[in-house]
Amino acid sequence: MDAQSRGRAEGADPADQWVLNPQTGDYELRLDGGAPPPAPSVPRQRTPQAPGPRPGGQRERDPGPRDGDDDTASDGPRDAHRRKRRQPKRSGRRKALMWTGGVMGLVLVGGSAFAYYWWDRLGGNIDTVDIGDVGSATVLGDGPANILVIGNDVRTGKGNEAYGNRDNVTGHADTTLLFHVAGDRSNATVVSIPRDLMTEIPDCETRQSDGSTKTIPGSEGRTKFNESYGVGGRDPGCTMRTVEQLTGLDVDHFMMFDFNAVKTLSTAVGGVEVCLEEPLKDTSGGTKLDLPAGKSTLQGEEALSFLRNRHGLKNESDLDRIGMQQKFVASMLRRLKEDTLGSPTKMLDVADAATKSLTVDQAIGSPGKLLTLAKELGKIDLKNITLMTLPVIDNPDEPKPVTVVPDPAKAPQVFSMLQDDVSFTEVKKQKKKAKDKQDALLKGARAEASAVRVDVLNGGGPQGAAGETVTWLQNSQGVSRSANQGNAPAKVSRTQLVYAPDQADQARKLADLMGLPAAAMKPAAEAGGEGPMTLTLGPDFTKAGVPVATPKKVDVPQSRADEKMCKG
Repeated sequence: MDAQSRGRAEGADPADQWVLNPQTGDYELRLDGGAPPPAPSVPRQRTPQAPGPRPGGQRERDPGPRDGDDDTASDGPRDAHRRKRRQPKRSGRRKALMWTGGVMGLVLVGGSAFAYYWWDRLGGNIDTVDIGDVGSATVLGDGPANILVIGNDVRTGKGNEAYGNRDNVTGHADTTLLFHVAGDRSNATVVSIPRDLMTEIPDCETRQSDGSTKTIPGSEGRTKFNESYGVGGRDPGCTMRTVEQLTGLDVDHFMMFDFNAVKTLSTAVGGVEVCLEEPLKDTSGGTKLDLPAGKSTLQGEEALSFLRNRHGLKNESDLDRIGMQQKFVASMLRRLKEDTLGSPTKMLDVADAATKSLTVDQAIGSPGKLLTLAKELGKIDLKNITLMTLPVIDNPDEPKPVTVVPDPAKAPQVFSMLQDDVSFTEVKKQKKKAKDKQDALLKGARAEASAVRVDVLNGGGPQGAAGETVTWLQNSQGVSRSANQGNAPAKVSRTQLVYAPDQADQARKLADLMGLPAAAMKPAAEAGGEGPMTLTLGPDFTKAGVPVATPKKVDVPQSRADEKMCKG
């Protein structure tokens, strides 16, 4: 039986046999054309987190069952919203993983014919990693979603030894893309995270092949972001946790590819068009790239060389290379949308090329679930996909800077917009939704200032910010029951106010006084307002009396996925 007839119901097009199951939110293959199966006897419930939602206003997590028990107690505030699933068998293979964004092209071109081929031929290509309680147990729930496209600079595969350390058999996180999808699916933002960014890597609990868990210690102080994967046994979940700590966002899923996928993907789409203002010739580097000024169509080894190259660029830096990579990704997305979408054969080639080097978390580790993701992301118009690099500055701790650190002014603004799900493109519907969400959360009764009880901590604001704020609250605003608790146990990505539901009137009053946006308010899951609220000042806090608000825009270089690299 050939691929096109296998599983076909009498007189039915296999493309029409994919049906959305409203109970799971996944597309499923219905060989008999019947209705979706009945709901499970014990449905998963969305459980509020404790003590309050994480920064970013993300949807509540679906913890799911673990070891057949839906009532497993959480291990603490961080884990209350995390998935707790059975421990499926970890993939026996650890495929090399890629650093470029070709996966976005894959997920943006989902279609019904593609789905059939995907199910029939491509399911065996996909590798999965059990990342424990990090990430989401659902493919895409309500609200915004964050998908991490992690790269790996492992040099396995024909011709890849020329690009660096041949002894590196696990690889590290190279250029990594954070793909933020708006809650209403009207827009998306893709943020490139430099491999040489200095950041703190948290402790990370990993799953071992025998089902046991092992905690990998975090970094002592700041280290390069690329060490978040592949160092000391760190898995993709460790990279997800690092990005969460850096941005204040919940990362739902990861996708990873290797160098070989760049070669096969670019070939499968028939080449990717790029443009250069000046000739690019790498005689001293490992790429041996030699391109003329103007248009070139790249595929295979030449495409990988282009994405890996930094020689001949303005500063020959990783940041210059990221800019070229973003343009390449945008060009590939357009090629996929304009040329590949209408051809089942080309779509199969692209999917086959991608999935052969694809590793994902288990929550999206099946053809049906990846199809669900593809169909949702395929709704986004390319003109509403913004690409940017995380704002950075040279590392001030280095006499001759080699690494970078987040821009202390602009990076928190970018994170704040993502956390509040504010579009970087002019999507009016999305802006109205964000405003409505804020208005709804801040609507309600206000307590008197004298009734507000709050502990103030400094979690990343200016030195002495907590003491200054308490003095201002007590002397100028009548909040006599405020107390300075010094530095927070850990830094936060933005200012946040944690309070019990029965303290909502106090929280609204303090929000009025401080100028706090809705995303800064973190209601706990349960009542219990005997103690004071906790206000932790973040890097978005500048001075007592100055409102802490989400910016409407950030002055950082941006591009759109529909912008052509080659003009005319």
